[in-house]
Amino acid sequence: MASVTELIGQSVWDSNGVWVGHVVDIRVRQHKGELQQSHTVYGLVVSGRRAPFLLGFTRERQGRHAWVSRALARMAYVGCTFVPWAAVADYGGGEVHIGVLRNELTRV
Repeated sequence: MASVTELIGQSVWDSNGVWVGHVVDIRVRQHKGELQQSHTVYGLVVSGRRAPFLLGFTRERQGRHAWVSRALARMAYVGCTFVPWAAVADYGGGEVHIGVLRNELTRV
């Protein structure tokens, strides 16, 4: 499994070799109740506009202004694509190859 820092910024290519975009965020699930908290990657957020500032916008926010973060995320992620981790066929060397076509992916 690649680390988050390795995946951010990598180019994503579909099964036909069509460029999808760059990885701008990673969606993870937190496993609670274990001795050490662990996380599992369940998807990548990919954008044709390379915008690394998107990283972490949709993380859970505690406090009075959580709605601001959610509103900013909705605007910032417009046009992004969600790639489920199960669709990732190969990654490394600055590229992520997925086993599905670009038009089969879900817009965020």
